[in-house]
Amino acid sequence: MIAIIDYGAGNIGSIANMLRRLGEPALITSNPDDIKKAHKLILPGVGNFDYGMSKLHESGLVEILNQKVLEDKTPILGICLGAQLMTQKSEEGKMTGFGWFDAEVKKFSFHDEQIGLRIPHMGWNYVTVRKESLLTKDLPAEPKFYFVHSYYLKPNNSEDILMTTNYGYDFASVLNHHHIYAVQFHPEKSHKYGLKIFQNFLLI
Repeated sequence: MIAIIDYGAGNIGSIANMLRRLGEPALITSNPDDIKKAHKLILPGVGNFDYGMSKLHESGLVEILNQKVLEDKTPILGICLGAQLMTQKSEEGKMTGFGWFDAEVKKFSFHDEQIGLRIPHMGWNYVTVRKESLLTKDLPAEPKFYFVHSYYLKPNNSEDILMTTNYGYDFASVLNHHHIYAVQFHPEKSHKYGLKIFQNFLLI
């Protein structure tokens, strides 16, 4: 069973629809017992960093997620804010993230010559695959994904970077450390490219 974590800060219906298209039913849940039984997890998220962490703490889900990810080694996919919450901290807030990645979240900052670039980074953009992974296997040519974010992932370990995207400068758009995957874009809004990401995740 795949559990989509429902903590009141995610675009979860679209994710469930994508998995349904792949013939994989998913359970949208905030129940720790359901999460405990899941063989894969998806942590979505829309909104700001402190709001997301606060909702997870209020829902009593931080402990069970740490257990599943750190002790049980359950594969997990973080999406957008869900990906950012996997880092240590964010410039957007004061709360501590899960710290599953040695990384932090930084706000886009552009020089005068890049004045035409708006924040948030919104819309379709291409990605560059930096290393082979089960998550990136057999992606369509020139893969592109849908982004909506003002903050980006900045890992301290370059080995964790699976994909990068350019918006004024290159930033990490996908991270991976063992069984933990974080995507800054929205695969559930990215048509065939996003469908392939979900399909690959199902095979991990």
